[in-house]
Amino acid sequence: MTAPLLFSPIQLGPISLSNRLMISPMCQYSAIDGDMTDWHRAHLGSLALSGAGMLCVEATAISAEGRITPGCVGLYKPSNVDAMKSVIDAIRAISPIKLAIQLGHAGRKGSSRRPWEGGALMTPAEGGWETVSASAVPHKPEEMAPLSLSTERIKALVTAFAEGARHARELGFDAIEVHGAHGYLVHQFLSPLANHRTDAYGGSLENRMRFGLEVFQAVRDAAGPDLAVGIRLSATDWVEGGWDIEQCIEMSKRLQSLGADYLDVSSAGVSPLQKIPLGPGYQVPFAERIRKEVTIPVMTVGLITEAQQAEDILTSGKADLIAMARAIIADPRWPWRAAAELGGTVSGSPQYYRCLPSGFPAVFGNVQTAQR
Repeated sequence: MTAPLLFSPIQLGPISLSNRLMISPMCQYSAIDGDMTDWHRAHLGSLALSGAGMLCVEATAISAEGRITPGCVGLYKPSNVDAMKSVIDAIRAISPIKLAIQLGHAGRKGSSRRPWEGGALMTPAEGGWETVSASAVPHKPEEMAPLSLSTERIKALVTAFAEGARHARELGFDAIEVHGAHGYLVHQFLSPLANHRTDAYGGSLENRMRFGLEVFQAVRDAAGPDLAVGIRLSATDWVEGGWDIEQCIEMSKRLQSLGADYLDVSSAGVSPLQKIPLGPGYQVPFAERIRKEVTIPVMTVGLITEAQQAEDILTSGKADLIAMARAIIADPRWPWRAAAELGGTVSGSPQYYRCLPSGFPAVFGNVQTAQR
């Protein structure tokens, strides 16, 4: 019997994954001054035992102003590095899963309340901070406009991304993903809806891509040859006149030429006017389009919840990897169930072997356990 493609290995640049499932970065809004906490240790520790090929740590800010909320994780001061090291060390002690980190900057979507607090933009008087962006254009008309970044501050942010990548390398991550999607700073430069600049960072597609390409190059250089470096992109704004798939294809080609090891294709986030036709696998066609234009692995994400659905996406050549988030939170052992349904195997911990019921497919391979 041929092994399912979902549970076959894949190479991402210098690293090899045991299967083609990545747990997406999911913001927990539970850090203190950018420092990870016991919540992250428990949350990520559980996901590390899932059997997925790679686990990506939530969007991690490269500067204090780059946090989405006051509760977002950062990697911009020594205490952030120390707190993250404690969590990463704990994961390494219990699981062989490959670890990635997503580095980002929220731009004009920063200084926001946590989702369970309403998510609204906070003013400095409310404990927030002044946000920055490509242009002084607010995300929503009723919100305070961000500060348009000067060329000097743009260069400083590129350096900050590189510094974040250096910390990630020293912490022992296997991969780094640049966050260039979902309406955050890199995406704000890409989209004409948010970028109204008239200098070298605005106007033409070449200029709007400049900041994202500079960030990626800086991260690629700082990461070194032993780490895989990818990027998450929004393939479309879902708004007429905004960023679209054709522009994203050009960006993808440029990223490949700069040494990207994979592309993680999502969509939306830059405008409240977006109209998204939600449905199972609704973003898969974007990954499929981009995959036809590049030779590096392409990952897809979004309402992929069933094992056969994921397998069909891969076997039909629409993507090379599957990223999952909410479905994994709802079922932290989703890879076990998927392996059982498809006839694959996953990495498992011996402490859990006996939990598989009699007659259940040997998703951990040929495991024999004595019962006492």
